[in-house]
Formats: sequence, C-alpha cells, structure tokens
Amino acid sequence: EVQLVESGGGLVQPGGSLRLSCAASGFTFSYHAMSWVRQAPGKRVEWVSGINSRGSSTTYADSAKGRFTIARDNAKNTLYLQMNSLKPEDTAVYYCAKSLYYGSRDFDSRGQGTQVTVSS
Repeated sequence: EVQLVESGGGLVQPGGSLRLSCAASGFTFSYHAMSWVRQAPGKRVEWVSGINSRGSSTTYADSAKGRFTIARDNAKNTLYLQMNSLKPEDTAVYYCAKSLYYGSRDFDSRGQGTQVTVSS
C-alpha cells in the first residue's frame, strides 16, 4: 500500500520560508517521478512541481518558479519542497503525490497533506 506522509507545514509571515518533507513507503520510491500539489480553500488542486525518479530533472508551475525547489533523497525515500519568499497566495494544503510519469500533472496517490499558512 502506497503511503505518503507530509510534514513541515505551519504558519509563516510573508517573505518567509518553509521546508516540506514527504516520507514515502509501500512502493519503490526510486523508480517513480513525484510531485507536489496544493489546494487552497474553495479552489481546485494545483500542481506545483515535479521531479524525475533520479532527481536529475525538475519542473515547476509558473507560480513556483524561482521561489520553490523540489528535491528528493532516494536513500531515505523522502521528497522535499523548499519554499522561499512565501506569499499569502501560497496558503494551501500541500500534498506529496506519486506522479503518473515525469512531467505529468496527474498522480495516482497522494498523502494527507500539510497546511501552509502565509500571513502576517
């Protein structure tokens, strides 16, 4: 059974930073592309960033480019999202997701999410 457990969310002021982590289990993590997606209240799920299985290629939504960095540690079965220069519009529940393939905005599993709130 695929399990994805996010952590690292919280309340941060505009301009601040957070690092999200996702512990993966139940599948061969190093074989799969992964993504981060988010959902703000009353809005649709938004794809944020993706990374290939080896961690050698990354891609970002325009809203995340230049501010967010996705990374992975296959030895630790862990996915990360470093978020800098946070804005109030980044407030959302952030989910780690197992992508269908690298570059896809679709996924077949996601975690329970971690809340990120950007507010002064």
